[in-house]
Amino acid sequence: MNILTRLNTRFSHCFLALALLLTTTISAQNKAAEASFVIKNVTLHLGNGQTIASGAIAVKNGKIDAVGAENTIKLNDYAELIDGKGQHVYPSFIAPNTQLGLVELESVRATRDFNELGHFNPNIRSLIAFNADSEILPTMCFNGVLVAETTPQGGRISGQSSIVQLRAFNWEDAVVAADNGLHINFPNRFHYTGWWAEPGLTQGNKGYDKDLQAIKIYFDEARAYVARNNPEQKNLKFEVMREVLARKKKLFVHIDEAQAIADAIDLFLPYGVEIVIVGGAESYLVADLLKANNIAVVYHGVHDLPTTPDMDFDQMYKTPYLLQKAGVKFCIGLSGSWQVRNLPFVAGNAAAYGLTKEQALSAITLNTAEILGVSTRLGSLEVGKDATFFVSKGDALDMRTSILSMAYIQGKLVVLSSRQQVLYDKYMQKFGLEKK
Repeated sequence: MNILTRLNTRFSHCFLALALLLTTTISAQNKAAEASFVIKNVTLHLGNGQTIASGAIAVKNGKIDAVGAENTIKLNDYAELIDGKGQHVYPSFIAPNTQLGLVELESVRATRDFNELGHFNPNIRSLIAFNADSEILPTMCFNGVLVAETTPQGGRISGQSSIVQLRAFNWEDAVVAADNGLHINFPNRFHYTGWWAEPGLTQGNKGYDKDLQAIKIYFDEARAYVARNNPEQKNLKFEVMREVLARKKKLFVHIDEAQAIADAIDLFLPYGVEIVIVGGAESYLVADLLKANNIAVVYHGVHDLPTTPDMDFDQMYKTPYLLQKAGVKFCIGLSGSWQVRNLPFVAGNAAAYGLTKEQALSAITLNTAEILGVSTRLGSLEVGKDATFFVSKGDALDMRTSILSMAYIQGKLVVLSSRQQVLYDKYMQKFGLEKK
């Protein structure tokens, strides 16, 4: 047998071995997806404001197959029966407007991939830059944040966000909803000097009207492009605007000031777009206007300082309650990356300032899913939705009792492990200490 023949034979054997391995892996994945189980003896927090004591939740083929009081579910219909031992089951917390997967070390420029050059970039897609292997993502899961909106920043129009699962092999595997909305940074009416501890002086933005006019011109040009509908002269940026103008994508307007929110509504409503306010520090001042125009708010200010000297010292904490009282659809978020893990505890703080615990829970589950456009799959424990939820030993909105024992994404068990956990175990073992 010559060398070439031996090489061909070895290649054939390797190919067969690889094919067998892939077949076995795919088969195992299919079996995992088809597995069914039920968790009983738990308190169910449905995410829609309701709770069920002595409940059970059943999963089949990655979807919620049954949910309700334990005595109403046929437990024997499922392959595996898990005793929840009196713990609590919550739908996955959903983090809106984050840079998760787009940044690894905020102080290292080479690991930041959320900002594109230029002012108007509607064609930018954050999804294809999403790093599913980020070391930050597993730390979110420990606190029940299993799903997030990954969002670009910078410029006037930053680009398109997407909804992703935080444990996946790659961005294609992670995606829940691709390119769900377009993000625009609305100009501020004022500039603030100094820093957060010493705010300094407030100065008017002399270029405010000019900035508004530039946005209007861009939207007019986009509308004219859509009306012309010339397939031979495609403009990638305006093709995205076509979907925004047709209300197939939401327009997320990043803005805090009350008067600027009113200006944004006056500017964008004539174009027939669906607006969502992001930030909304002073949204409570224009709550009636938001309600009248059915505009939702992604509120980011719970842990921020008051924006003006005459604002109540606790205003940022109680704004969610005021929006709830006014009937404005809102959700709670935390921008950035690593700090997003505190999302449930921020919601818990809002519950201490007027919201009920279940209203605060809805603000990071079902409300968020509805605002982001994924409520048919996520946001609440309902039959037919993705089995993306977690089990906690205590109240998941309280950092003292939020201890996850299990978490699932589309019915698959999530390994709750991270670099920090590995180091913790390593040095606890090294020094012979017991885990708390």
